[in-house]
Amino acid sequence: MRNNTLTQPHASLHAAAPPGPPVEISVVIPIYNEEENIPLLHPRLRETMERLGRSYEVILIDDGSSDRSAELISGLMAHDPRLRLIEFNRNYGQHAAVFAGFEHARGMVIVTLDADLQNPPEEIPKLIAKIDEGYDIVGGMRGKRRDSVFRKIPSWLVNRFISRATGVSLRDYGCMLRAYHRTVVDQIVRCNEISSFIPTLANSFARSVTEIEVAHAERKRGKSKYNLRRLLKLNFDLVTGFSLFPIQLISGLGILIALLGIGFGIMLMVLRFVYGAVWAAQGVFTLFALLFVFVGIQLLAMGLIGEYIGRIYSEVRNRPRYVIKKISS
Repeated sequence: MRNNTLTQPHASLHAAAPPGPPVEISVVIPIYNEEENIPLLHPRLRETMERLGRSYEVILIDDGSSDRSAELISGLMAHDPRLRLIEFNRNYGQHAAVFAGFEHARGMVIVTLDADLQNPPEEIPKLIAKIDEGYDIVGGMRGKRRDSVFRKIPSWLVNRFISRATGVSLRDYGCMLRAYHRTVVDQIVRCNEISSFIPTLANSFARSVTEIEVAHAERKRGKSKYNLRRLLKLNFDLVTGFSLFPIQLISGLGILIALLGIGFGIMLMVLRFVYGAVWAAQGVFTLFALLFVFVGIQLLAMGLIGEYIGRIYSEVRNRPRYVIKKISS
């Protein structure tokens, strides 16, 4: 008989692992409106983990789903004692859900996995094998990625930027299928940032990081949770959360534009004396074009500075990263 523990709303940033015997592997899966995929995910994951022959647990975090996801998981828990369910009071986002899973995981190795079956659970043994070789983090790299070009190009740019900013060169920071050693996860859960990109944060605590190719499939059921707005927010978090390079780049660009403006003004003055006022009048449209470019860059700089200030504001309020409504185990 399972005990469903109702908790008061809370969000401990340093929650201790729950009591109980340790396990070798914890699989952390954020869930948001995945009722169509859960019945397919569970048997495939269970078969894969049992084939490994190691003790394991599966922690599913319901990130405020509005469908029957939590109900379906509760039904599966009656027949599988290794399933545990954490329910949020509302939607906080994928990374908050992963943080909650990390804080409640008991495994010496923690694997993160999406519920949409785009990364097959059958690929988990590949990551575990690499962890056994001594790596602290093993990232999945989606081979033959089944996404549109509108997702691939921004992803490529972001991966290049993160690799340069962090000094850890990986080709696919966006792949959810990853494995972390316990020592890295312990450091992650001590961090207080409200908004943070976990793969990049984890790399800052790891001694050895590697990446292996994993299979990738099209999403056949349900809808992707990463629309354009969420992708832009994630990219801004990445850009402003781990490097001062963007704002330094804007500062350098501002100096360059100022020098170009001075040079252009001197050139116009010389041309006025050489060709007279008629040529100067014809150059008005050129001035307008340049003005629009400069104004655009200024607005970009203001937005970037605002993003940094917004992050500072979010952190100093020190609000909880998430609120747990219920834990079932």
